[in-house]
Amino acid sequence: MIITKQVSQPSDEVAGIIALQALNLRKNLSEAEAAQQGFLTAEYSHDYLTRMNASQPSVIALDGDRVVGYALVATQAVRDGHPLLADLFHQIDQLHFKGEPLKGPNYVVVAQLCVAKEYRGIGLVGRLYGHFRESLQTRYRYTVTDIAKPNQRSLQAHLKTGFQVIHSINFDGLEWNVVLWDWNANGS
Repeated sequence: MIITKQVSQPSDEVAGIIALQALNLRKNLSEAEAAQQGFLTAEYSHDYLTRMNASQPSVIALDGDRVVGYALVATQAVRDGHPLLADLFHQIDQLHFKGEPLKGPNYVVVAQLCVAKEYRGIGLVGRLYGHFRESLQTRYRYTVTDIAKPNQRSLQAHLKTGFQVIHSINFDGLEWNVVLWDWNANGS
């Protein structure tokens, strides 16, 4: 039985996140598999993930003791701990949504979303993001992330969840869609 929950045993669960992350990094996949299955770009260290989860526990999906999916939570407190995230936070701080600036404490960033290959297509993205929203929506109005433009599988999963593309950015020679999920929108 698969359960979704917040990280509560950082030493074991962060190790599980890192193991799943390694299997899905673009540098570890063939071009065909990356195009078909999606991919991860950012590689996070154990130390940084531990700090990230100390600031705000991420959401994971467990099958027994195995991490089979995760949605990493990045708060303002850890924004400068990784170059990709630091740039994303900086970019978000320059944006407006519905005429209001996003800069400030009204958003949280999804630092990464991943589901193990053999668990895809069974609704885990929705379950992870449902738990993500449930645990954070009293403190944040929006969640924001970016998705590499070639990663169409990830973009479609995010749009299905309720995210919308609000901007695009370049980072390290790659174009990214910036997507936002407005938790206060009707019907979301």
